[in-house]
Amino acid sequence: MSAVRAYIGLGSNLDDPVRQLRRALAALARLPETHLAGYSRFYRSVPLGPQDQPDYVNAVAALDTTLDAEALLDALQAIETAQGRVRTLRWGPRTLDLDMLLYGNEVLATPRLTVPHPGLAERSFVLYPLAELATDLALPDGRTLAGLLNHCDRSGLEPLTHGDEPGGVIS
Repeated sequence: MSAVRAYIGLGSNLDDPVRQLRRALAALARLPETHLAGYSRFYRSVPLGPQDQPDYVNAVAALDTTLDAEALLDALQAIETAQGRVRTLRWGPRTLDLDMLLYGNEVLATPRLTVPHPGLAERSFVLYPLAELATDLALPDGRTLAGLLNHCDRSGLEPLTHGDEPGGVIS
């Protein structure tokens, strides 16, 4: 199998979120049959669900992988678990959330995995970091990232600066 470009959304709002995302990026870089091709700046965003929780820190990573989508999902969930993720309240606070946003140009709908991620097109904390990595990206349904950004409210999203970000895209 040739390598597939997968985009992974990262998010955390507990236990030093910047450190959680840095640890997650390091774990992604160690995945077998996978190369961490790049990652976005970190962004602070308001919570999507219940508002009585801390703001999130989000980013997007690009992976080139020969793992199939389900094996990659297993690896992502293992990283979440290793970093203390406990699944309780939907859209509640968490140490780490790793979402498979895109897996090549594939459309998948299994009991465990839906790709493209169902909320991708409406979430500024996904679209803006994704645009740093793939400005000319088109979704499997033909919609372009540029077109989605034109209709996406950026309020409540702010890039982290002053040493809080990891240094931008890697090669």
